[in-house]
Amino acid sequence: MATSRSFDSMLNEFLPVELLREEFIKRDWLMSNANQDETWKGGQMIIPFEGQCASSVEFGSLAAAGDISEYDYVRGTISTQPEVWGSLVFNHRDLMEHDGKMPESTFLRILPGQVDSFLSNMKQMVSVHLLSGPHFAKFTADTNLAGGIVAVDRIDRFVLSQKVSIDDDDSTSLDYYVIGINVDAKTVSLSATRGGAAVDLTGVAQPPTTAQNAKFYHPGAQTTGMTSLRSQLLSLANGGSTNLFGVAKTSAPFLQCPNIDGSGITASNILDEIFDAYTERQILAKGGKAPKVVMSYANLGAILKLIEVQKGAFNVIPNSRKSSHYGWTEIEVGSVSQHSLTLVGVQEMNDEEILMLDVDSLTFYSNGLFKRRKAPDGKEYFESRATSGYTYILDHCLFGDLVCTAPWKNLIIHSISF
Repeated sequence: MATSRSFDSMLNEFLPVELLREEFIKRDWLMSNANQDETWKGGQMIIPFEGQCASSVEFGSLAAAGDISEYDYVRGTISTQPEVWGSLVFNHRDLMEHDGKMPESTFLRILPGQVDSFLSNMKQMVSVHLLSGPHFAKFTADTNLAGGIVAVDRIDRFVLSQKVSIDDDDSTSLDYYVIGINVDAKTVSLSATRGGAAVDLTGVAQPPTTAQNAKFYHPGAQTTGMTSLRSQLLSLANGGSTNLFGVAKTSAPFLQCPNIDGSGITASNILDEIFDAYTERQILAKGGKAPKVVMSYANLGAILKLIEVQKGAFNVIPNSRKSSHYGWTEIEVGSVSQHSLTLVGVQEMNDEEILMLDVDSLTFYSNGLFKRRKAPDGKEYFESRATSGYTYILDHCLFGDLVCTAPWKNLIIHSISF
């Protein structure tokens, strides 16, 4: 017979923060490959970048004492620790037996589904943000603006009742709720309230449109989000940031990641272009460890088709294919020149970029990664009362940011549009 226990005791036993941390990392390709530093307690953090190396080499004589080039570091800073909040809610009535008790059996029946959905959604949100930037989808067609319906490029990133922010090049951000999803048509229906009627987007000042590059964001992502790899690795001219944590990228070559224009990539030459980019990366990074080549499933699919059709210059290394049911696939592809690359298809990657990453140059700095909000009395939940009943709300926060300490060891291919 199942025992009856308090919500707090079951929460601490069956949903400890350590479990969320471990599950989150193993579900996320980037988090499971990047270094983890969980000692950042908040506030300003100093990021030392290599500015220049010792370079005094002379033939036939020693360098003069006053003419020796010194090793130098560049001091970057993160002034504020980014935060991402996620919440779970349990209905008290769902957890109770008829005699008013709260049994473990009911809790454990409800818990796995709630936690799995929560982690999957939060993992996708954070991974998209860290890999590709603050927006998670774009308008592809103004299907029916008057009816609140728009076509999007990533229908897989939407869920019903989701709160979204929409912004474009000539208007202010607007918040809406997803009330309908048509997977086949790749359209979403929007409302001004959760579960309300469809909003007339033509009735707002400066309606968001495809022509004005309208995009979807998670609330707060534009202004207080984490720092994406895309912004760190791309130059300002190609859509990246001017500075890397307060330091101008142009101030030192070690802060500059090689940028390759991928506008000429097609389904028939994508693998050639990747290996050409790899050669460029090896030259500029002065060799080093062969990187992980991270891309969307669409780009990886084009490569697999190419290999299957050609069976010539490139081949999949035997037994190198690995798949995770959490959303990524790895294969090792070799060329006739004996070079091989690990190609990684990641659910959260956008189609426009392909990353060549030296994962040793990536560190996620955090304050213990996951935290659960705890009240002064020790409870790790907030009890709310409404006319419909009681609910238990659990708030979780992910504190931290991703830092690429050696951009020059990586490479990014941008502007892919085939």
